[in-house]
Amino acid sequence: MKLSYSLVNAYKPMKYLNTDILVVGGGTGGTVAAIQAARRGINTIIVSETPWLGGMLTSAGVSAPDGNELLPFQTGIWGAFLRSLQQRQPGGLNNAWVSMFTYNPRIGAEIFADWVQELPNLSWIKNQIPREVLHQNNRVTGVKFADFVIQAKITLDGTELGDLLPLAEIPYRWGWELQAEFNEPSAPPSFNELTSKYPVQAPTWVVILQDYGKEAIAPQIPPPPHYNPENFTGAWDNYGAEKFLNYGRLPGNLLMLNWPISGNDYGVNLNRLVASAKERKQVLQEAYFHSQGFAHFIQNQLGRRYGLAQNIFPNHSAFALHPYYRESRRLQGKVTVTENNILFSNNNSNAIAIGNYPNDHHYPHSQFTLKPKSMRWGGRLTGTAFTIPYHSLIPSSTLGFIACEKNISVSHIANGCTRLQPVVMNIGQAAGMAAALCIELNCEPWELEVRKLQEALLTDSFAPAAIIPLLNLPPQHPDWLYWQLYYLNNPDAYPLDGNCPCQEMSFMPQNSNYYQLIFQKHSYQNYSTIINQQTWQLITLNPQVNEQFLHCQTGQLMEVWGQLNTSGNWLVVESLKCSSSDQFPFPPEQIS
Repeated sequence: MKLSYSLVNAYKPMKYLNTDILVVGGGTGGTVAAIQAARRGINTIIVSETPWLGGMLTSAGVSAPDGNELLPFQTGIWGAFLRSLQQRQPGGLNNAWVSMFTYNPRIGAEIFADWVQELPNLSWIKNQIPREVLHQNNRVTGVKFADFVIQAKITLDGTELGDLLPLAEIPYRWGWELQAEFNEPSAPPSFNELTSKYPVQAPTWVVILQDYGKEAIAPQIPPPPHYNPENFTGAWDNYGAEKFLNYGRLPGNLLMLNWPISGNDYGVNLNRLVASAKERKQVLQEAYFHSQGFAHFIQNQLGRRYGLAQNIFPNHSAFALHPYYRESRRLQGKVTVTENNILFSNNNSNAIAIGNYPNDHHYPHSQFTLKPKSMRWGGRLTGTAFTIPYHSLIPSSTLGFIACEKNISVSHIANGCTRLQPVVMNIGQAAGMAAALCIELNCEPWELEVRKLQEALLTDSFAPAAIIPLLNLPPQHPDWLYWQLYYLNNPDAYPLDGNCPCQEMSFMPQNSNYYQLIFQKHSYQNYSTIINQQTWQLITLNPQVNEQFLHCQTGQLMEVWGQLNTSGNWLVVESLKCSSSDQFPFPPEQIS
């Protein structure tokens, strides 16, 4: 008698694997955590749900990172990722106005895959989702998948929606907290229509279009089932078509669609994301169709020169492998990051990651006012700095477990700035380093001394990561480690303006152009110039140039090395010399 395939498969023996560290989920934080742990020399396995690693940065298609853009914050694996992108991405990263760095997500995925390939003690298993978390008393001991079980000493949750938390029976939050819970100024005093309609921030299913040229006729994008153009009417009314398209412009005439205003944010009954597998599948299908409808609407409104991009994601699709989730289940940890922590970050004693993104929440067709968390620096608006404490990654009682994604212990309000790609990369690096140290020291994550973790991050041989936010201390500075350690040892001395008394250093610009121009100062941190009869905003990510801007006067002659960005209508200045200075930092012939 011949057994059916399903019956044979039912008798297939379960395969057991053992490792020191298991990372479940190939999201941004999980990917970085696995790489960091393996670079420390610890045997590590990462299991991803998709064939790409990187989450938001790659498989979710949001290849336009926000936050941590200032040069002093380009440290750790986040900084290393940027440098790899700059080396690999034809056309450079200075393309859009939503981000200072945009790139083809396929190149980002290749970088992560190459980094994994370089590590013989890091194994990567693709296209698997967790089915069960194994326990021994209050300790997580491993995770069961469809055909195998992985037993591990330390397990990290790097999934997009914190899927290990319910499987491990670890307490978590989902949705809003009222003002009374954490005394957050932006939290609602009571539940209302907004909190009921949108329990969490809206995800976006990113789709990438291509501009095929003025005379081209791209293949038609079919409308999805139940298509309603009124869902998208007015999407770019206050911007204009050109500025709208330049929002997420990528190199190679590619256009990333991640548009919140009557765009492809999707927020219908989001509680289904954490309900049954069937309900999650249903809401994901709806979100996918919503993005398809938006792409169809754009093509109908702006012309057939715009069509779906080719060969971006696996299977040659222009649609991301999964949505860009802005919010996850959130661990109830030993410490919770709240809005007050991100607004006033001067307690860095337990810091293991830094960020600076302004607080930003997405609710389709609804306005939600947050307490401002931004400043003007380098001629533009950016976010104020904050830090992530180590114990926000650790459950209150469960052993052998660390969170390393958007699933850390954070309030719904504060999640609006801890959710961004560079911050999550920093969290992932800290989580991976913490897990490695726990293996080395044979201790539990909650037992690990934070100072040991901080020093390990600061002195990492591949990608040392800043844990004290200092606005004028770039990672290339010869005294970088000294000042990071100084403020760890002397937390009360931390400067309120974020500037340490370090000496300025000169920078050799990379792939920059040389300009002679006249400086115009309009107001504090608001500068411009005229190039070829066109006005350009002058901005910088470099702390030395920022300081020079502050002392320049209207009408002053300047020699500048930088890059023009036609999407943002700005000149990113990497080095400059004002007419009152003694000498130029670099002769023009040295600039590539």
